[in-house]
Amino acid sequence: MMKREGEVRIPSGCAISGIIDKSGKRFSGEAIIQSIALMHDRGNGLGGGFAGYGIYPEYEDFYAFHIFYDDEQAKIRCEDFLHQYFSLTGPGEIPTRLHKGVKDAPMIWRYFVSPIPRKQIESLKDEREFVSSCVFYINAHIKGAFVFSSGKNMGIFKAVGYPEDVGEFYRLEEYAGYSWTAHGRYPTNTPGWWGGAHPFGLLDYSIVHNGEISSYDANRRAIEMYGYHCALLTDTEAITYIFDYLLERQHLTLKEAAMVVAASFWENIDQQPEEQRAVATYLRKRFPDMLITGPFSIILGFDGGLMALNDRLKLRSMVVGEKGDRTYIASEESAIRIVEPVLDQVWSPHGGEPVIVTLKGGAK
Repeated sequence: MMKREGEVRIPSGCAISGIIDKSGKRFSGEAIIQSIALMHDRGNGLGGGFAGYGIYPEYEDFYAFHIFYDDEQAKIRCEDFLHQYFSLTGPGEIPTRLHKGVKDAPMIWRYFVSPIPRKQIESLKDEREFVSSCVFYINAHIKGAFVFSSGKNMGIFKAVGYPEDVGEFYRLEEYAGYSWTAHGRYPTNTPGWWGGAHPFGLLDYSIVHNGEISSYDANRRAIEMYGYHCALLTDTEAITYIFDYLLERQHLTLKEAAMVVAASFWENIDQQPEEQRAVATYLRKRFPDMLITGPFSIILGFDGGLMALNDRLKLRSMVVGEKGDRTYIASEESAIRIVEPVLDQVWSPHGGEPVIVTLKGGAK
């Protein structure tokens, strides 16, 4: 019997959505759940997730570690490691509710941590690099433990399931943040498991991604030269680390980082004004292995804003809408209008054109 649509693997069947309030006003996770739920048919129930920013104001000076554990022994080993390198505040299980659409949940714990100054000094790393190196160590060497969120005043919530079920499972209506992103479906080339669902995150950077990266091997080899470990064998993980490298270690601006990963074709660069042409030429020659090819649309979340970006040929859909201080980004316009029916403006960005939205009075 021939399988029907929805019963087969559809690589392009992903949905992404993002909402930010530029005034910094915090709002519950209900709106982002409503937006991503409208695109239910783009998914297959193998993964969904959310990232919320500004959700932990009472712990804003601490890194919030969200960790999956396979068993109690993994938890004991990981906590022993954490106590060696961090001061811990308020550890406990992340609140969830039983949901028929979310099954086989691991142990899900949350810790608010601050590096022990002596340990950081001994590492010869700055604070953020020290924290990220500890995250990499846990994920690579502590069997049964996986840190899936590690930023300040933000958190990632993900699982195997449809995104609307995942949002209800994590009780996101009880959180309030100034921006949210969401993803429906699952990484195309990896088996279904909780750690591989989107968003992917490192420190306060998070990525939700629709598409498939044909340059994955080249991108992975390039980023692993700088100490990143792509343990999950999925393209979205590599994208996350590329942005961390360009923004954190190379100190590029968001616009410059976008010019690297979605670089214009040489014939288009040659037609640009002289100053812009010089910058584009330098970035293409300086970071050639971090050009991402293949169809994609992504939303990068960061402390203080969001950036939306299509591949340079615009092979994946993306729509942006604005209403007052709110900016909405989604794979489909309907996923915006279900939350905000009347918009001040709505448009589809060009291929390779970043849409960068930051909080008023803030910059990054």
